[in-house]
Amino acid sequence: MKIPKCMSTQHPDNVKSPFFAENNELGGEDEIREAYYAFSHLGCDEQMWDCEGKEADNFVVKKLLTKYESFFQGKRLGRDVFITLRVPNPTVERGEAKILLETLESIPRSFDSAKLVYHDDTPPIFEVILPMTASPMCIDRIYRYYCDFVVGKQNKPVREGDVTISEWIGKFKPERINVIPLFEDMEHMLDAHNITEEYLQAKDVEYQRVFLARSDPAINYGLVSAVFLNKIALQRLQRLSEESGIEIYPIVGIGSAPFRGNLKPQTVERVINEYPSAHTFTVQSAFKYDNSPEEVREAIIKLQERERGLPQEIDEEKSLEIIKRYSQEYQKQIIELAPVINKVARYVPSRRKRKLHIGLFGYSRRMGEIALPRAITFTCSLYSIGLPPEILGLNALNEDDLQFIKEVYVNFEDDLRDSLKFFNPNTGFLPEGLEREVRKFPVDFDTDEEHERLTGYITESLRKNKTEGLGEYILRAANLRKFLG
Repeated sequence: MKIPKCMSTQHPDNVKSPFFAENNELGGEDEIREAYYAFSHLGCDEQMWDCEGKEADNFVVKKLLTKYESFFQGKRLGRDVFITLRVPNPTVERGEAKILLETLESIPRSFDSAKLVYHDDTPPIFEVILPMTASPMCIDRIYRYYCDFVVGKQNKPVREGDVTISEWIGKFKPERINVIPLFEDMEHMLDAHNITEEYLQAKDVEYQRVFLARSDPAINYGLVSAVFLNKIALQRLQRLSEESGIEIYPIVGIGSAPFRGNLKPQTVERVINEYPSAHTFTVQSAFKYDNSPEEVREAIIKLQERERGLPQEIDEEKSLEIIKRYSQEYQKQIIELAPVINKVARYVPSRRKRKLHIGLFGYSRRMGEIALPRAITFTCSLYSIGLPPEILGLNALNEDDLQFIKEVYVNFEDDLRDSLKFFNPNTGFLPEGLEREVRKFPVDFDTDEEHERLTGYITESLRKNKTEGLGEYILRAANLRKFLG
Protein backbone atom coordinates (compact mmCIF):
# COMPACT_ATOMS: atom_id res chain seq x y z
CA MET A 1 0.00 0.00 0.00
CA LYS A 2 1.51 3.33 -1.05
CA ILE A 3 1.31 6.17 1.50
CA PRO A 4 1.81 9.50 -0.31
CA LYS A 5 4.69 11.75 0.69
CA CYS A 6 3.90 15.03 -1.03
CA MET A 7 0.44 16.56 -0.47
CA SER A 8 -0.50 19.47 -2.72
CA THR A 9 -2.95 21.76 -0.90
CA GLN A 10 -5.20 24.71 -1.72
CA HIS A 11 -3.74 27.11 0.87
CA PRO A 12 -3.80 30.56 -0.81
CA ASP A 13 -0.30 31.76 0.14
CA ASN A 14 0.83 32.41 -3.44
CA VAL A 15 1.64 35.81 -4.97
CA LYS A 16 1.64 34.78 -8.63
CA SER A 17 -1.30 33.05 -10.27
CA PRO A 18 -0.70 29.76 -12.09
CA PHE A 19 -0.81 29.86 -15.90
CA PHE A 20 -4.01 27.79 -16.01
CA ALA A 21 -6.03 30.17 -13.80
CA GLU A 22 -8.71 32.28 -15.45
CA ASN A 23 -7.93 35.20 -13.11
CA ASN A 24 -6.04 35.99 -9.88
CA GLU A 25 -8.58 34.14 -7.73
CA LEU A 26 -8.69 30.40 -8.36
CA GLY A 27 -12.24 29.12 -8.82
CA GLY A 28 -13.79 25.65 -8.92
CA GLU A 29 -12.67 24.63 -12.43
CA ASP A 30 -9.21 26.08 -11.80
CA GLU A 31 -8.87 23.75 -8.82
CA ILE A 32 -9.67 20.73 -11.01
CA ARG A 33 -6.85 21.84 -13.33
CA GLU A 34 -4.65 22.47 -10.29
CA ALA A 35 -5.03 18.87 -9.09
CA TYR A 36 -4.09 17.53 -12.53
CA TYR A 37 -1.12 19.95 -12.74
CA ALA A 38 0.14 18.91 -9.29
CA PHE A 39 0.04 15.24 -10.30
CA SER A 40 1.19 15.42 -13.92
CA HIS A 41 3.67 18.31 -14.05
CA LEU A 42 4.98 18.75 -10.50
CA GLY A 43 5.14 15.15 -9.27
CA CYS A 44 2.93 15.42 -6.17
CA ASP A 45 1.23 12.15 -5.28
CA GLU A 46 -1.67 13.58 -3.25
CA GLN A 47 -4.10 16.50 -3.53
CA MET A 48 -5.95 17.73 -0.47
CA TRP A 49 -9.49 18.67 -1.55
CA ASP A 50 -11.11 21.20 0.76
CA CYS A 51 -14.84 20.43 0.94
CA GLU A 52 -15.98 23.68 2.55
CA GLY A 53 -17.54 26.74 0.95
CA LYS A 54 -19.90 27.13 -1.99
CA GLU A 55 -17.22 26.64 -4.67
CA ALA A 56 -16.13 23.19 -3.42
CA ASP A 57 -16.67 20.58 -6.15
CA ASN A 58 -17.80 17.12 -5.08
CA PHE A 59 -17.45 15.85 -8.66
CA VAL A 60 -13.66 16.16 -8.66
CA VAL A 61 -13.03 12.47 -9.44
CA LYS A 62 -15.48 12.34 -12.35
CA LYS A 63 -14.10 15.58 -13.82
CA LEU A 64 -10.46 14.50 -13.52
CA LEU A 65 -11.10 11.10 -15.10
CA THR A 66 -13.18 12.64 -17.90
CA LYS A 67 -10.88 15.56 -18.76
CA TYR A 68 -7.53 13.81 -18.32
CA GLU A 69 -8.37 10.19 -19.06
CA SER A 70 -5.07 9.30 -20.75
CA PHE A 71 -2.98 10.56 -17.80
CA PHE A 72 -5.08 8.70 -15.24
CA GLN A 73 -4.91 5.48 -17.25
CA GLY A 74 -1.17 5.53 -16.53
CA LYS A 75 -1.40 6.95 -12.99
CA ARG A 76 -4.18 5.22 -11.12
CA LEU A 77 -6.31 7.43 -8.89
CA GLY A 78 -6.40 5.71 -5.50
CA ARG A 79 -3.27 3.64 -6.12
CA ASP A 80 -0.56 5.89 -7.62
CA VAL A 81 -2.00 9.35 -6.91
CA PHE A 82 -4.59 10.28 -4.30
CA ILE A 83 -7.40 12.75 -3.63
CA THR A 84 -7.89 13.26 0.12
CA LEU A 85 -10.97 15.16 1.25
CA ARG A 86 -10.80 17.75 4.01
CA VAL A 87 -14.27 17.76 5.58
CA PRO A 88 -15.89 20.26 7.96
CA ASN A 89 -15.84 19.45 11.67
CA PRO A 90 -19.52 19.61 12.70
CA THR A 91 -18.59 19.97 16.37
CA VAL A 92 -16.96 23.33 15.59
CA GLU A 93 -18.36 24.46 12.23
CA ARG A 94 -22.10 24.23 12.78
CA GLY A 95 -22.93 26.26 9.68
CA GLU A 96 -21.00 23.80 7.48
CA ALA A 97 -22.06 20.64 9.34
CA LYS A 98 -24.31 19.10 6.68
CA ILE A 99 -21.60 19.55 4.05
CA LEU A 100 -19.85 16.72 5.93
CA LEU A 101 -22.75 14.38 5.14
CA GLU A 102 -22.89 15.46 1.48
CA THR A 103 -19.15 14.87 1.17
CA LEU A 104 -19.28 11.40 2.73
CA GLU A 105 -22.20 10.49 0.44
CA SER A 106 -20.09 11.56 -2.58
CA ILE A 107 -17.40 8.92 -1.89
CA PRO A 108 -19.41 5.92 -3.26
CA ARG A 109 -20.42 8.05 -6.26
CA SER A 110 -16.74 8.76 -6.97
CA PHE A 111 -16.10 5.01 -6.66
CA ASP A 112 -18.70 4.36 -9.38
CA SER A 113 -17.11 7.01 -11.65
CA ALA A 114 -13.70 5.35 -11.28
CA LYS A 115 -15.08 1.85 -11.84
CA LEU A 116 -16.45 2.93 -15.23
CA VAL A 117 -12.89 3.86 -16.23
CA TYR A 118 -10.79 1.22 -14.45
CA HIS A 119 -13.24 -1.72 -14.31
CA ASP A 120 -12.12 -2.81 -10.84
CA ASP A 121 -12.84 -2.10 -7.17
CA THR A 122 -9.92 0.23 -6.32
CA PRO A 123 -11.55 3.24 -4.59
CA PRO A 124 -10.34 6.63 -5.90
CA ILE A 125 -11.08 8.24 -2.52
CA PHE A 126 -10.83 6.40 0.79
CA GLU A 127 -9.41 8.96 3.25
CA VAL A 128 -10.79 12.14 4.79
CA ILE A 129 -9.12 14.76 7.00
CA LEU A 130 -10.95 16.02 10.09
CA PRO A 131 -9.73 19.51 11.11
CA MET A 132 -9.66 20.79 14.69
CA THR A 133 -9.82 17.27 16.13
CA ALA A 134 -10.44 17.43 19.88
CA SER A 135 -11.46 13.88 20.88
CA PRO A 136 -11.47 10.26 19.67
CA MET A 137 -15.27 10.53 19.48
CA CYS A 138 -15.00 13.26 16.81
CA ILE A 139 -12.96 10.93 14.58
CA ASP A 140 -15.03 7.85 15.32
CA ARG A 141 -18.34 9.56 14.51
CA ILE A 142 -17.18 10.17 10.95
CA TYR A 143 -15.87 6.62 10.60
CA ARG A 144 -19.10 5.13 12.01
CA TYR A 145 -21.41 7.44 10.06
CA TYR A 146 -19.76 6.39 6.83
CA CYS A 147 -19.77 2.65 7.64
CA ASP A 148 -23.21 2.49 9.28
CA PHE A 149 -25.23 5.08 7.37
CA VAL A 150 -23.61 5.87 4.01
CA VAL A 151 -22.75 2.23 3.27
CA GLY A 152 -24.95 0.50 5.87
CA LYS A 153 -28.23 1.69 4.37
CA GLN A 154 -27.68 -0.40 1.23
CA ASN A 155 -29.01 -3.54 2.96
CA LYS A 156 -32.27 -1.92 4.04
CA PRO A 157 -35.40 -2.26 1.90
CA VAL A 158 -36.74 0.90 0.25
CA ARG A 159 -40.05 0.03 1.90
CA GLU A 160 -41.39 -3.05 3.64
CA GLY A 161 -41.36 -6.04 1.32
CA ASP A 162 -39.53 -4.10 -1.41
CA VAL A 163 -36.02 -4.47 -2.87
CA THR A 164 -33.03 -3.32 -0.84
CA ILE A 165 -31.40 0.01 -1.59
CA SER A 166 -28.35 -1.76 -3.10
CA GLU A 167 -30.61 -3.82 -5.40
CA TRP A 168 -32.28 -0.60 -6.50
CA ILE A 169 -29.27 1.79 -6.67
CA GLY A 170 -26.26 -0.55 -6.75
CA LYS A 171 -23.66 -1.43 -4.12
CA PHE A 172 -22.01 1.28 -2.00
CA LYS A 173 -18.21 1.10 -1.97
CA PRO A 174 -15.66 1.41 -0.42
CA GLU A 175 -17.13 -0.29 2.63
CA ARG A 176 -15.07 1.84 5.02
CA ILE A 177 -12.81 4.88 4.98
CA ASN A 178 -9.78 6.08 6.91
CA VAL A 179 -10.23 9.24 8.97
CA ILE A 180 -7.11 11.38 9.42
CA PRO A 181 -7.26 13.58 12.55
CA LEU A 182 -5.79 17.07 12.14
CA PHE A 183 -4.55 18.52 15.43
CA GLU A 184 -4.24 22.31 15.48
CA ASP A 185 -4.10 23.64 19.06
CA MET A 186 -1.66 23.04 21.92
CA GLU A 187 -3.94 20.98 24.15
CA HIS A 188 -4.82 18.47 21.45
CA MET A 189 -1.42 18.36 19.73
CA LEU A 190 0.07 17.33 23.07
CA ASP A 191 -2.70 14.72 23.42
CA ALA A 192 -2.63 13.55 19.78
CA HIS A 193 -1.09 10.19 20.72
CA ASN A 194 -3.78 9.43 23.34
CA ILE A 195 -6.66 10.55 21.10
CA THR A 196 -5.31 8.48 18.22
CA GLU A 197 -4.73 5.44 20.45
CA GLU A 198 -8.29 5.52 21.78
CA TYR A 199 -9.74 5.94 18.29
CA LEU A 200 -7.79 2.91 17.03
CA GLN A 201 -9.06 0.59 19.78
CA ALA A 202 -11.01 -2.37 18.39
CA LYS A 203 -10.29 -1.32 14.79
CA ASP A 204 -8.55 -3.61 12.35
CA VAL A 205 -6.30 -1.13 10.53
CA GLU A 206 -3.00 -1.58 8.70
CA TYR A 207 -1.85 1.96 9.45
CA GLN A 208 -3.03 5.38 10.62
CA ARG A 209 -2.13 8.81 9.24
CA VAL A 210 -2.06 11.74 11.69
CA PHE A 211 -1.94 15.39 10.56
CA LEU A 212 -0.15 18.05 12.65
CA ALA A 213 -0.73 21.74 11.97
CA ARG A 214 2.22 24.10 11.83
CA SER A 215 0.56 27.46 10.98
CA ASP A 216 -2.22 27.80 13.54
CA PRO A 217 0.06 26.90 16.50
CA ALA A 218 2.45 29.61 15.28
CA ILE A 219 -0.36 32.21 15.25
CA ASN A 220 -1.61 31.18 18.66
CA TYR A 221 1.64 30.50 20.53
CA GLY A 222 4.53 31.84 18.38
CA LEU A 223 7.17 30.34 16.10
CA VAL A 224 9.26 28.47 18.69
CA SER A 225 6.17 26.99 20.36
CA ALA A 226 4.84 25.72 17.02
CA VAL A 227 8.07 23.86 16.28
CA PHE A 228 8.32 22.44 19.81
CA LEU A 229 4.68 21.28 19.78
CA ASN A 230 5.19 19.46 16.49
CA LYS A 231 8.35 17.77 17.78
CA ILE A 232 6.74 16.65 21.03
CA ALA A 233 3.71 15.31 19.14
CA LEU A 234 5.93 13.46 16.64
CA GLN A 235 7.95 11.91 19.48
CA ARG A 236 4.79 10.75 21.27
CA LEU A 237 3.25 9.38 18.06
CA GLN A 238 6.42 7.36 17.43
CA ARG A 239 6.09 5.81 20.90
CA LEU A 240 2.44 4.99 20.17
CA SER A 241 3.43 3.30 16.92
CA GLU A 242 6.07 1.18 18.67
CA GLU A 243 3.77 0.22 21.55
CA SER A 244 0.65 -0.51 19.47
CA GLY A 245 2.34 -2.21 16.53
CA ILE A 246 0.31 0.01 14.18
CA GLU A 247 2.37 2.07 11.75
CA ILE A 248 1.69 5.80 12.24
CA TYR A 249 2.41 8.04 9.24
CA PRO A 250 2.58 11.70 10.34
CA ILE A 251 1.69 14.57 8.00
CA VAL A 252 3.13 18.02 8.81
CA GLY A 253 1.27 21.00 7.32
CA ILE A 254 3.95 23.49 6.28
CA GLY A 255 3.89 26.74 4.28
CA SER A 256 6.60 28.84 2.62
CA ALA A 257 6.88 31.67 5.18
CA PRO A 258 9.43 30.83 7.92
CA PHE A 259 6.64 31.51 10.44
CA ARG A 260 4.56 28.77 8.78
CA GLY A 261 7.38 26.25 8.28
CA ASN A 262 9.76 27.71 5.65
CA LEU A 263 9.23 24.96 3.07
CA LYS A 264 10.40 26.32 -0.27
CA PRO A 265 12.18 24.51 -3.11
CA GLN A 266 15.43 26.01 -1.81
CA THR A 267 14.93 24.75 1.78
CA VAL A 268 13.65 21.20 1.26
CA GLU A 269 16.69 19.50 2.83
CA ARG A 270 16.52 21.78 5.86
CA VAL A 271 12.85 20.97 6.50
CA ILE A 272 13.43 17.23 6.03
CA ASN A 273 16.18 17.43 8.68
CA GLU A 274 13.89 19.39 11.02
CA TYR A 275 11.12 16.75 10.93
CA PRO A 276 12.85 13.43 10.08
CA SER A 277 9.90 11.26 11.19
CA ALA A 278 7.27 13.11 9.12
CA HIS A 279 6.12 10.90 6.26
CA THR A 280 4.13 13.51 4.32
CA PHE A 281 4.75 17.23 3.83
CA THR A 282 2.25 19.70 2.42
CA VAL A 283 3.16 21.63 -0.71
CA GLN A 284 1.14 24.84 -0.62
CA SER A 285 0.42 27.38 -3.36
CA ALA A 286 3.47 29.66 -2.92
CA PHE A 287 5.77 26.63 -3.21
CA LYS A 288 4.03 25.61 -6.45
CA TYR A 289 3.48 28.97 -8.16
CA ASP A 290 6.06 31.48 -6.83
CA ASN A 291 9.05 29.42 -7.97
CA SER A 292 10.06 28.11 -11.38
CA PRO A 293 8.43 24.78 -12.36
CA GLU A 294 11.91 23.22 -12.73
CA GLU A 295 12.88 24.16 -9.16
CA VAL A 296 9.53 22.89 -7.86
CA ARG A 297 9.83 19.55 -9.65
CA GLU A 298 13.40 19.00 -8.41
CA ALA A 299 12.35 19.81 -4.84
CA ILE A 300 9.38 17.45 -5.00
CA ILE A 301 11.67 14.65 -6.24
CA LYS A 302 13.75 15.19 -3.08
CA LEU A 303 10.61 14.98 -0.92
CA GLN A 304 9.53 11.80 -2.69
CA GLU A 305 12.92 10.07 -2.54
CA ARG A 306 13.83 10.79 1.07
CA GLU A 307 13.87 7.99 3.64
CA ARG A 308 11.82 8.57 6.76
CA GLY A 309 13.76 8.45 10.03
CA LEU A 310 13.09 8.50 13.75
CA PRO A 311 11.93 11.70 15.47
CA GLN A 312 14.48 13.89 17.18
CA GLU A 313 14.57 13.22 20.93
CA ILE A 314 13.33 16.23 22.84
CA ASP A 315 13.23 17.10 26.55
CA GLU A 316 9.48 17.59 26.84
CA GLU A 317 9.45 19.13 30.31
CA LYS A 318 11.98 21.84 29.45
CA SER A 319 10.30 22.49 26.09
CA LEU A 320 6.90 23.00 27.73
CA GLU A 321 8.39 25.36 30.32
CA ILE A 322 9.88 27.52 27.53
CA ILE A 323 6.60 27.40 25.56
CA LYS A 324 4.72 28.71 28.60
CA ARG A 325 6.97 31.75 29.16
CA TYR A 326 7.58 32.52 25.51
CA SER A 327 3.94 32.18 24.38
CA GLN A 328 2.75 34.52 27.16
CA GLU A 329 5.06 37.27 25.88
CA TYR A 330 4.16 36.49 22.26
CA GLN A 331 0.42 36.70 23.00
CA LYS A 332 0.88 39.97 24.90
CA GLN A 333 2.52 41.45 21.81
CA ILE A 334 -0.21 40.11 19.53
CA ILE A 335 -2.87 41.84 21.66
CA GLU A 336 -0.93 45.08 21.20
CA LEU A 337 -0.61 44.53 17.43
CA ALA A 338 -4.13 43.17 16.76
CA PRO A 339 -5.62 46.52 15.59
CA VAL A 340 -2.93 47.09 12.95
CA ILE A 341 -2.96 43.41 11.89
CA ASN A 342 -6.70 43.63 11.26
CA LYS A 343 -6.36 46.99 9.50
CA VAL A 344 -3.72 45.70 7.05
CA ALA A 345 -5.63 42.42 6.57
CA ARG A 346 -8.44 44.29 4.80
CA TYR A 347 -6.06 45.07 1.91
CA VAL A 348 -4.43 41.64 1.51
CA PRO A 349 -5.58 40.33 -1.90
CA SER A 350 -7.59 37.11 -2.03
CA ARG A 351 -6.23 34.12 -3.93
CA ARG A 352 -9.22 31.73 -3.89
CA LYS A 353 -12.83 32.49 -4.81
CA ARG A 354 -14.41 30.35 -2.17
CA LYS A 355 -14.38 30.65 1.57
CA LEU A 356 -11.63 28.37 2.82
CA HIS A 357 -11.77 26.45 6.06
CA ILE A 358 -12.00 28.31 9.34
CA GLY A 359 -9.29 28.21 11.97
CA LEU A 360 -8.93 28.11 15.71
CA PHE A 361 -8.24 31.43 17.38
CA GLY A 362 -6.69 30.51 20.70
CA TYR A 363 -7.20 33.95 22.16
CA SER A 364 -10.98 34.18 22.33
CA ARG A 365 -11.40 32.06 25.45
CA ARG A 366 -8.36 33.29 27.38
CA MET A 367 -7.74 36.87 26.36
CA GLY A 368 -11.07 38.52 25.64
CA GLU A 369 -12.64 38.98 22.24
CA ILE A 370 -9.68 39.28 19.89
CA ALA A 371 -10.54 38.33 16.32
CA LEU A 372 -7.57 37.67 14.06
CA PRO A 373 -7.39 36.80 10.36
CA ARG A 374 -6.41 33.33 9.16
CA ALA A 375 -2.75 32.31 9.19
CA ILE A 376 -1.78 33.46 5.68
CA THR A 377 -3.42 36.90 5.96
CA PHE A 378 -2.12 37.28 9.53
CA THR A 379 1.45 36.54 8.41
CA CYS A 380 1.15 38.79 5.36
CA SER A 381 -0.19 41.68 7.47
CA LEU A 382 2.84 41.63 9.76
CA TYR A 383 5.37 41.23 6.95
CA SER A 384 3.68 44.13 5.13
CA ILE A 385 4.51 46.49 8.00
CA GLY A 386 8.10 45.22 8.17
CA LEU A 387 7.51 43.15 11.29
CA PRO A 388 8.18 39.45 10.64
CA PRO A 389 6.07 37.50 13.18
CA GLU A 390 9.03 35.15 13.74
CA ILE A 391 10.68 37.71 16.04
CA LEU A 392 7.68 38.27 18.34
CA GLY A 393 8.16 36.94 21.87
CA LEU A 394 11.93 36.47 21.53
CA ASN A 395 12.56 38.95 24.36
CA ALA A 396 11.12 36.36 26.80
CA LEU A 397 14.07 34.04 26.16
CA ASN A 398 17.35 33.98 28.11
CA GLU A 399 20.75 32.63 27.02
CA ASP A 400 20.04 29.13 28.34
CA ASP A 401 16.69 29.07 26.52
CA LEU A 402 18.34 30.09 23.25
CA GLN A 403 21.01 27.43 23.59
CA PHE A 404 18.35 24.77 24.18
CA ILE A 405 16.21 26.06 21.30
CA LYS A 406 19.15 25.90 18.88
CA GLU A 407 19.74 22.26 19.87
CA VAL A 408 16.09 21.26 19.40
CA TYR A 409 14.96 23.59 16.60
CA VAL A 410 17.68 22.73 14.10
CA ASN A 411 16.91 25.53 11.63
CA PHE A 412 16.16 28.22 14.21
CA GLU A 413 18.93 30.62 13.14
CA ASP A 414 18.39 29.98 9.42
CA ASP A 415 14.65 30.62 9.74
CA LEU A 416 15.29 33.84 11.67
CA ARG A 417 17.85 34.96 9.10
CA ASP A 418 15.35 34.31 6.29
CA SER A 419 12.67 36.37 8.05
CA LEU A 420 14.89 39.22 9.31
CA LYS A 421 15.79 39.99 5.71
CA PHE A 422 12.34 41.62 5.56
CA PHE A 423 12.54 43.40 8.93
CA ASN A 424 12.01 47.16 8.93
CA PRO A 425 12.81 48.66 12.37
CA ASN A 426 11.66 52.13 11.32
CA THR A 427 7.90 51.62 10.94
CA GLY A 428 7.08 52.30 14.59
CA PHE A 429 5.18 49.06 15.21
CA LEU A 430 7.95 47.12 16.96
CA PRO A 431 6.78 46.13 20.47
CA GLU A 432 8.73 47.70 23.32
CA GLY A 433 11.80 45.74 24.38
CA LEU A 434 11.94 43.73 21.18
CA GLU A 435 14.16 45.97 19.03
CA ARG A 436 16.98 45.77 21.58
CA GLU A 437 16.63 41.98 21.56
CA VAL A 438 16.72 41.79 17.76
CA ARG A 439 19.78 44.04 17.57
CA LYS A 440 21.83 41.90 19.97
CA PHE A 441 20.60 38.62 18.51
CA PRO A 442 23.56 36.57 17.23
CA VAL A 443 22.20 36.17 13.69
CA ASP A 444 23.73 38.03 10.76
CA PHE A 445 21.20 39.09 8.16
CA ASP A 446 21.05 41.22 5.03
CA THR A 447 18.15 43.63 4.66
CA ASP A 448 16.14 43.59 1.43
CA GLU A 449 16.17 47.33 0.74
CA GLU A 450 13.31 47.29 -1.77
CA HIS A 451 11.10 45.41 0.72
CA GLU A 452 12.08 47.94 3.40
CA ARG A 453 11.08 50.79 1.08
CA LEU A 454 7.72 49.18 0.27
CA THR A 455 6.87 48.46 3.93
CA GLY A 456 7.80 52.05 4.76
CA TYR A 457 5.33 53.25 2.13
CA ILE A 458 2.61 50.87 3.39
CA THR A 459 2.92 51.98 7.02
CA GLU A 460 3.05 55.67 6.07
CA SER A 461 -0.09 55.23 3.92
CA LEU A 462 -1.90 53.52 6.82
CA ARG A 463 -1.03 56.36 9.18
CA LYS A 464 -2.27 58.98 6.70
CA ASN A 465 -5.31 56.85 5.83
CA LYS A 466 -4.31 56.90 2.14
CA THR A 467 -5.16 53.29 1.42
CA GLU A 468 -6.07 53.42 -2.27
CA GLY A 469 -3.98 50.89 -4.17
CA LEU A 470 -2.46 49.52 -0.97
CA GLY A 471 -3.11 45.94 -2.07
CA GLU A 472 -0.74 46.47 -5.01
CA TYR A 473 2.11 47.49 -2.68
CA ILE A 474 1.37 44.52 -0.40
CA LEU A 475 1.66 42.24 -3.45
CA ARG A 476 4.90 43.88 -4.61
CA ALA A 477 6.47 43.27 -1.19
CA ALA A 478 5.14 39.69 -1.17
CA ASN A 479 6.64 39.10 -4.62
CA LEU A 480 10.10 39.85 -3.20
CA ARG A 481 9.53 37.26 -0.44
CA LYS A 482 8.06 34.66 -2.85
CA PHE A 483 5.07 34.09 -0.56
CA LEU A 484 2.01 36.11 0.37
CA GLY A 485 1.92 35.05 4.02
